[in-house]
Amino acid sequence: MNAYARSVFPRLMDAALATPAIARLRRELLAAVCGDILELGFGTGLNLACYPAAVRRLTAVDVRHSPLAEPRLTASPIAVQRHTGSAEALPFAPASFDSVVSTWTLCSIPDVVRALGEVRRVLRPSGLFFFLEHGLSPDRGVRFRQQVLTPFYRLAAGGCHLNRDVATLIERSGLRIRNLERFYLPGEGKHTGYTFRGIATPNSSGVTA
Repeated sequence: MNAYARSVFPRLMDAALATPAIARLRRELLAAVCGDILELGFGTGLNLACYPAAVRRLTAVDVRHSPLAEPRLTASPIAVQRHTGSAEALPFAPASFDSVVSTWTLCSIPDVVRALGEVRRVLRPSGLFFFLEHGLSPDRGVRFRQQVLTPFYRLAAGGCHLNRDVATLIERSGLRIRNLERFYLPGEGKHTGYTFRGIATPNSSGVTA
């Protein structure tokens, strides 16, 4: 990993995703999180301040630990058990969690379908998957720019794919979306700002679309 990917890019992303408007989106999504919680792509710990007051512990998985998370971990009342690993092979038994959280993470997972299958595996039958992700726009012109720019973003932005249809990927992975919002982030370029926010639950039939 080069110096840019190790030190510069995480700081740029942290600044971009730490705005009050995005914090509000996080808080609204995470308001119903409860029980045993798993967070994918913990990153710099921006979700910590957005969990409900009742949350006192959670498990987090990331491919590497960011030093930028340390001040937030120290300041937070939430105890975080951190694991280094891949979302495509979660080191947990089936039906281990009541809530799984992913915010701006699915875009950069190499095998996102496999990772979402793992989300379904580790969720309890009544569990919920909370997601807040950017991805493929329904607008033809924006979609075209996303397709063209994705190879460059994969190189410059930590493997980010602008062109993933998040809702379709979730439902094809054995999860059923219970509610979903789609919108452009205000103040963000449309090619990076088309956003999916919602909650999914395991598909009880186990059948993918």
